[in-house]
Amino acid sequence: MEQPRRITDSFPRRRRGSRRPPGRLKDKKDKDKDEEKVQVKVRDCSRSPSQPPPDPALLEMLRRFDLSWEYGPCTGITRLQRWERAQELGLSPPGAIRDALLEHRDNPDVTYRWVWDGMGC
Repeated sequence: MEQPRRITDSFPRRRRGSRRPPGRLKDKKDKDKDEEKVQVKVRDCSRSPSQPPPDPALLEMLRRFDLSWEYGPCTGITRLQRWERAQELGLSPPGAIRDALLEHRDNPDVTYRWVWDGMGC
C-alpha cells in the first residue's frame, strides 16, 4: 500500500544551522566558542561598573508609574517615551517621573520599565 503524499514531499530538504548531523552533541571546541561569545556580550553591556545603583525610593516611584494603566501600555518603549505620550494625550503624568528620567538618562535601570518575574506592562 502506498503512503499518502504530503505537501512537504515536493520541496527539497535543507538543513539549518551547523553542519553537524542532527542528534550529535557539541564538541569541546564548540562549547569554548559559545563561552567566548557570552563573555564578549557581558563586556559589551551598556552599563558601566562605576555607575552607582539608583535610589530604592526612585525605583519604587518608577515601578508605580509602570504599573499604572492610566498612562497607557508600556510595551516596547522607554519610560520617558511613555511619559511623553501620556502628556501629549492630556493624561497629566507626574512631573517628578520626567525629572527623574532626565536626571538618570544614562542608567538602564531607570530608563527602561520594571519587570517582575518576567511579567510587566
